[in-house]
Amino acid sequence: MKFLLVLASLFVLVVSCKKESQLELEIAKLNTDIEVERFDRLFASVTTDGIEQLKRTYPFMFSVKYSDDFWLAKKEDSLQQLLFKEVNEVFSTFEEIEIDIESMFNHLKYYDPTFHTPRVITVTNDVDYRNRVIVTDTIVLIALDSYLGNNHEFYGSIPQYIRTDLNKEQITVDLATKYAEKYIFQPQRKSLLDEMIYFGKQLYFKDLVIPFRSEAQRISYAQEALDWARANESYIWRYFVERELLFSTDSKLPGRFINPAPFSKFYLEEIDTESPGRLGQYIGWQIVRAYMENNEVALRDMLNENPQDIFNNSKFKPRK
Repeated sequence: MKFLLVLASLFVLVVSCKKESQLELEIAKLNTDIEVERFDRLFASVTTDGIEQLKRTYPFMFSVKYSDDFWLAKKEDSLQQLLFKEVNEVFSTFEEIEIDIESMFNHLKYYDPTFHTPRVITVTNDVDYRNRVIVTDTIVLIALDSYLGNNHEFYGSIPQYIRTDLNKEQITVDLATKYAEKYIFQPQRKSLLDEMIYFGKQLYFKDLVIPFRSEAQRISYAQEALDWARANESYIWRYFVERELLFSTDSKLPGRFINPAPFSKFYLEEIDTESPGRLGQYIGWQIVRAYMENNEVALRDMLNENPQDIFNNSKFKPRK
């Protein structure tokens, strides 16, 4: 009997993998082709004679409040020169990242045929890591000075749990997050469950549009942190349920379980120091996955679904 069960499981796994491979081949045929515009390099080398032409090509990069002399002086500033140098060393080529972005755009186009490929432009923004990616309907801006590697000297004053994301592998993940925010419609985020489902939608969106990134990368965890969350999934869920936190509107809960943090705050000494942050996001991800597994729902419809309905129809059961 055990042998038959194992055989059946292997058959399901093989069929599932075959379907996923066929889907990826179909998506790859969309063949999005982009040419990343290295504005960071163009600005670093601009001259007095060329500044007007650069402003005409990239008017959205130059505030009209400032004169040409201001921009030329900024470009010559010693700190800017150091930024340009470091960015140019880390991003001497951009081909691999460009391929990843093209693949992400292929997936977006597959799930949303109305998607139009934007211009993708690289910039520097004085290590403003909170705004390292900006997405509009027509333009994507990527601030390369926020992706120089988590141990870079520029990031010495930034908390470690934030620094872990400041590497080039994170660019496509951050881009997918920004697109998820554009697609998700969820006006109400009052309870912990609302927040969990909102970020669960984000993470499920990333499952589909960047499947070439690992699950740990999609949620911005080290692999050990993801392993911890999986191993303790049942305990985390029981903690939320027994303390009646799911429908609580306590304003402290997002800070404890949703927002970026070095660890989640159970207020239990033996767990807090071991746990990764944002465990509410992780559980929300598993709920949304369960919902999509147990219901015939299109991605766009799920992204607009009420959190309570997703939860009620998910049939979610945590890992034991």
